[in-house]
Amino acid sequence: MIRKFAMVAAAAALFVACGSNVEETATDAMDAATEQATQTVDQAQATVEQAAAAVDSTANAVVDTAKAAVNQATEAVTK
Repeated sequence: MIRKFAMVAAAAALFVACGSNVEETATDAMDAATEQATQTVDQAQATVEQAAAAVDSTANAVVDTAKAAVNQATEAVTK
């Protein structure tokens, strides 16, 4: 009877020891996943900001070119 109790107690102790390790490993994995997701979002935000700057720059160049063309056409008509 004592042997059976000792085996059950050992199994319970092993279960508790492994269970806490699993929880710790899961917490570490969640922390790593959160950090990776944060880095990915930061990179995506930087890419979007760069794309927006490029679009803004291109749009300004198009507007400037259109203004210059209109000014040239107006000068040509005036002459």
